[in-house]
Amino acid sequence: MWLTRRHCLAFLGSLVPAASGLSPRRAGAATPPPVLADTLGLRGYDAVSYFLDAAAGPLPGQAAFELSWQRRAWRFASRANLLVFRDDPATYAPRLAGHDPLGVVQGRIVDADPLVYARVIFEGTERLYLFRTAETRDLARRTPSVIGEAEARWPRLRDLGDLRLPD
Repeated sequence: MWLTRRHCLAFLGSLVPAASGLSPRRAGAATPPPVLADTLGLRGYDAVSYFLDAAAGPLPGQAAFELSWQRRAWRFASRANLLVFRDDPATYAPRLAGHDPLGVVQGRIVDADPLVYARVIFEGTERLYLFRTAETRDLARRTPSVIGEAEARWPRLRDLGDLRLPD
């Protein structure tokens, strides 16, 4: 797709509604305005729940427990999880802005599925990585260097991750 003035204007126009849905929420507050899917971190799954019970998997978040971090709305299954995330978001948010590490290694921004994930030790800390498919996750597990290569390449791709142009 070519970047045209029309695409730029459409993209900039889409930011205004997205920004209005990103204010912090209190439990018990009035029904929040709808949040655009592209601005919802982990597509609404609770980032902290990925680290709690491996067998249960991630829990869907609730609009009543929502906060804004890095231009995304993050939802949580409980107020306790929201507070844990608020105090240390970098520990719980997915690495590589939630993009597939294999795509990053290949120099591409590839959307990932929040239900296809792995917790990986990187630089001595357990981190959350999302993958597009179970096959790419399995490849990363068999080839541990993929995560290190993706982390090394990520700074050059980071600013491209939030650019979404309409067709």
